Amino acid sequence: MAQRSVLVVLYDGVQSLDVTGPVEVFAGASHFPGAGYALRTASLDGAPVRTSSGLVLVPDGALADAEPPHTLLVPGGEGTRAPDSALVDWLRAHAPRAERLVSVCTGVLLLAGAGLLDGHRVTTHWTLCDHLARNHPAVEVDPDPIFVRDGRLATSAGVTAGIDLALALVEEDHGRDIALSIARHLVVFLRRPGNQAQFSAQLTAQTARREPLREVQHWITENPGEDLCVEALAARARLSPRHFARAFQAETGLTPGRYVDRVRLEQARRLLEDSTDGVTGISRACGYGTTEAMRRAFVKALGTAPAEYRRRFRTRPATD
Repeated sequence: MAQRSVLVVLYDGVQSLDVTGPVEVFAGASHFPGAGYALRTASLDGAPVRTSSGLVLVPDGALADAEPPHTLLVPGGEGTRAPDSALVDWLRAHAPRAERLVSVCTGVLLLAGAGLLDGHRVTTHWTLCDHLARNHPAVEVDPDPIFVRDGRLATSAGVTAGIDLALALVEEDHGRDIALSIARHLVVFLRRPGNQAQFSAQLTAQTARREPLREVQHWITENPGEDLCVEALAARARLSPRHFARAFQAETGLTPGRYVDRVRLEQARRLLEDSTDGVTGISRACGYGTTEAMRRAFVKALGTAPAEYRRRFRTRPATD
């Protein structure tokens, strides 16, 4: 099998990890017969570029001299805020020739500026999803997943999500065993699914300003199996249920019920991935009460049942 070629676009202000993370993943495949990639980097004129952290990267050549690759990878970085129009023009003209088009983090802004994302579902760093959606209404922006596949297009969230996406592409090209070996060598996990949220429930929500509400947030996180109805939580905060519900949403951006749902789902996923506890025990420990209630929550949020989620992403044998 001929090596798949990967061309990584470089420019001043690129995020170094957006480049080196995926490159290390693809380079790792070279240790397996027939699974390597022909990796090249290129800037507009072939000159060295300075990353957003100050590192200098020396490309293999100029974009004008590059052959159409199998995979064209566009990393993100501060340089996407006011991109070189010549770079956007090059992407507009040449990106459609690649068999697979990949962006990491804010690299998606360059593709959107080139008109390459209209009608496609994409993601990017969570802080820029609203900006991308406002400025490119023809693009379907999903702020939650760490990466999104849409046909030949693949986009990822911030920085380390580019490694997750690259591992998924290697798995697609060469199988799970090779991708898993690369992940182990890099001391990262292969099990993060594309639809995994960019942030935990605690980070997705704002931290409440008032101490009683912050204490309730902490209590929910530490005790997902307890009675977490509004009345019980309001009593802990020493507020009336109506006042508590309004204050909690005003300060965290989520209703108490929505916050509880996210915490319970996150804890259940973690236990399914990392523990040997049975599904029945996990459903009780996370406050679902029954396996059917947990199954409905998983299907609604993730599109898969708990047993299937565990089969795909667990790291050790389960007892059920």
